[in-house]
Amino acid sequence: MQTLEVQTFEVAWDAAKLAEVLARVRTYQFPPAPKNCGWRFGCDPAFLQALCTYWAEEFDAERAAAELNRYPQVRVRVETMDLHAVHVVGEAEGRRPLLLIHGWPGSVYEFYQVIEPLAFPSRHGGRAEDAFDLVIPSLPGFGFSGKPDMPIGARTTARLFDALMREGLGYERYRAQGGDWGAGVAAWLALDHPHSVQAIHLNYLLVHPAATPETEEEKAWRVAFDAAQQALGAYAMLQGTKPQSLAYAMTENPVAQAAWVVERFHDWADLRERPFESVFSKDQLLTNVMIYVMNDAFVSASWYYAGALAEDVRRIPAGRRVEVPTAFTAYPDPRAPAPPRSWVERGYHLTRWVEQKRGGHFAAMEVPDVFVEDLRAWGRETD
Repeated sequence: MQTLEVQTFEVAWDAAKLAEVLARVRTYQFPPAPKNCGWRFGCDPAFLQALCTYWAEEFDAERAAAELNRYPQVRVRVETMDLHAVHVVGEAEGRRPLLLIHGWPGSVYEFYQVIEPLAFPSRHGGRAEDAFDLVIPSLPGFGFSGKPDMPIGARTTARLFDALMREGLGYERYRAQGGDWGAGVAAWLALDHPHSVQAIHLNYLLVHPAATPETEEEKAWRVAFDAAQQALGAYAMLQGTKPQSLAYAMTENPVAQAAWVVERFHDWADLRERPFESVFSKDQLLTNVMIYVMNDAFVSASWYYAGALAEDVRRIPAGRRVEVPTAFTAYPDPRAPAPPRSWVERGYHLTRWVEQKRGGHFAAMEVPDVFVEDLRAWGRETD
């Protein structure tokens, strides 16, 4: 079945570009900020300055590249798009393929802490029969994937990823898991390519039922959801409507890109029991930022929101429903309150519902142990 050409890939930072980026970081002139404002008005100025000092003086870019190269990677030409993916054939030895799909402002690096225990569970206190073959692609326009000529969204991405899995890597049927935009891609895989998708697992609801909240619980959730959008969604409105205006400010400005990305990690993480610095290390934050900066991917990734509006991907078409078995894990995600189970059931064939006590929007990075155990249990249920 495999028909598309698959090429191996390794991360290699361009030395001249790396030097230029670090020079820009060192010479950046920080703007004035309100006194002791912290994170109230955007990225905390004190945190950002400390992060940039570390970036310029201590961050080991080559070690970060080596970390990203710890697992096999491929690039596959699908239609007109070069898609990058981490591809780990572990103890599953070609069986139980699982597509792990990141969102914005994440990357394939989001999943690096869970790759080993998911692909080689017997090395990490698990059972060999729980192993998955892992495929972790960079979304189009993100990271090491190619850039589209025009904004595209989750529905087009689902078509490209289905071809990647079937025609590129030879997986006729597979499971898919995603949060943020990854949840949107997984939902559209189930809607448009149900014969390929064995089951999906979501930790964020991006594609909503074509319905109106009816129960008191659903109505209360909608109020809370709209309030979260108002408080934390300004970036999405800008990226969805005027991404090119943002591009003019961000291009060749690594500090601005870092501030825009790191603010999301702070605001969307579960910080109830741990400070931000304990949830993500500086190396983790900067490795993710570098994937954007070194690939000139910040602008093309921001287009994804405009692509979503053009493709109308946030709502299941009227009269349709996801019939592929669906699991939903509700984390205490500050980005958006988890919907009631009844709301998800209106649009999805829900077969598993889990409510977690810790972990935010970036679950695989924040609580990798919880994420792994949840996916292992889901995998057994969908065998």
